[in-house]
Amino acid sequence: MKFSKMLTAVTEILNQDSDTQVDVCLTSQMASAIELWTAMYENHAPWVDRKKVKSAQIPAATASEIARLVTLEMQSEITGGEAAAHLNQEYQRKVLPDLRRYVEYGCAKGGLILKPYMTKTGLSIQYVQADSFFPLSFDDSGRIQQCVFTEQFRKGKKIYTRLEVHTLQNDMIHITNRAFVATNDYSLGTEIEVSSVDRWSELMPELSLAGSDRLLFGYFRVPMANTEDTDSPLGVSVYSRADELIAEADQRYSNICWEYEGTQLAVHIAESLLKYNTDQNKFEYPGGKERLYRRVSYATGATDKPLIDVFSPEIRDTALFNGFNAQLRLIEFACNLAYGTLSDPQNVDKTATEIKVSKQRSYTFVSDTQMALQRALEDLVYAMNFWAALYGLIPPGNDYQVSFVWDDSIIVDAEEERQTDRQDVAMGVMSLAEYRSKWYGETLEEAAKSLPEPVLVEE
Repeated sequence: MKFSKMLTAVTEILNQDSDTQVDVCLTSQMASAIELWTAMYENHAPWVDRKKVKSAQIPAATASEIARLVTLEMQSEITGGEAAAHLNQEYQRKVLPDLRRYVEYGCAKGGLILKPYMTKTGLSIQYVQADSFFPLSFDDSGRIQQCVFTEQFRKGKKIYTRLEVHTLQNDMIHITNRAFVATNDYSLGTEIEVSSVDRWSELMPELSLAGSDRLLFGYFRVPMANTEDTDSPLGVSVYSRADELIAEADQRYSNICWEYEGTQLAVHIAESLLKYNTDQNKFEYPGGKERLYRRVSYATGATDKPLIDVFSPEIRDTALFNGFNAQLRLIEFACNLAYGTLSDPQNVDKTATEIKVSKQRSYTFVSDTQMALQRALEDLVYAMNFWAALYGLIPPGNDYQVSFVWDDSIIVDAEEERQTDRQDVAMGVMSLAEYRSKWYGETLEEAAKSLPEPVLVEE
C-alpha cells in the first residue's frame, strides 16, 4: 500500500477507537513529499521514463555522500560499569557496523527510527524508514510522544498488516499490536487476532511499561527547516529543496546520452546495393554490419543522392557537459554540498574564498547532522539499557556513558595543516615536542622523550 493511502487507513482506524479526532502530525502533504523523495532515491522519479528522460541517480548519490561525511571515521562506545560492558558489546556488534547504510536511508527520506526489541537470543535493532512509521505527537523537545509502526506482507491473495502503536502517557509506555487482513490495497480490511498470524504469534496484544521518561527508540531527523510543511515537526530529505533542479539535471543528462547515441557513425546505403535474402525475407549487410549500415530507399530517377553516404556529425559534448555541470552546482548549493562533490571538481570556476565558504557550508550541515544522529543514538542506548534491564540481562539503573568522536576532515585538510605546523616549528613558534604530540598521538612528556638527541659538533 502506498504511504499516503496507509496514512489515511491508519488515521481511520485510530479515529474509530477514539472519542475525539486523532491529530496526526504527519499530514497528507508530508506523506506525498516522502513518497516523492522515496521514488527519487529508488530511481523511480515521476519524470524518469527510461526512454526520453534517464536518471543520473543524483538523489542516491547525494544521500550517500552526506551519510559518508556524517559517519566518516566516527567513533562511539558505551563505558561505565557492568551494564555498560554488555551494552557496548551489542552496540558495537549490531548498531555501528551498518550505521552508514541506514543513515543514508534517513538522509534520503528525512528521518529514521532506531528501535531495539527483545528476541530469544537477546537484543536486536530494527531500523524503521520514514515511509514505515507515522508520528502522532511530539513534546517540546522534539521527541515523539506517540507513534504508529506498520508492517505488511502478502500471503497468497491476502494482505496482512500489523499496526504497532507506542504511546507515552503519565510516565507510562503503552504498546499495542493490532492485525488486519485484506484482499486489496485500498484498505486494511478486517481486524483479526495478532496471535492468528504465524510470524506475529509471539507478540503481546497490549503491554504497559513504567520507569521511562521517553519512548523506547531513537529518532534521527535531518536537521533542515521543513519547507514542505512549515508547521510539521518532521524531518525532510537532504535533497528536498532540489527536486526541480534534479529533474532538470536528469533532462540535461539525457540530452548528453542522446547526443552520443544520435551521433554514432553510420553509413546510409541504397537498397540497390544490398542483397535481398528471400529465405530470411530481409536484406543482407556487408560483413553483418547491421548496426553500421542504414538502408535508404531512394526515389526512382533521383540524381542528387549518392548511393553511399557517411553519417558522422560532430559531437557537442563540451557545451552539453558545461550545462550539466552548471546544474549540478545548483544542486550542490541546495543540498549543502561543497562545490565539486557532484560536479566536475576540475571545472569549478570559483575563487579560493568561494570554495572555502562552500566547504564551510557543507561542514556546518554535516556537523548539525552528526549532532542529530548523536541524539538518536543516545536515545537508542537508553532504550537498549531499559530492555536489557527489564529482561535481567544487566543490573537495573543507568550506570553507563556514551561517547562520540566525529571526524572534521571535510573542512580541515590534514596534509595542509601538517605543513603549516612544520612551518611553525621552523619559525620557532611551535616546539618539536608539541608537533610530535599532535601528530603522533603522544603526550607532551612522551613526545619530549622520543625526540632525537641533539648532535654536538666539535670545534
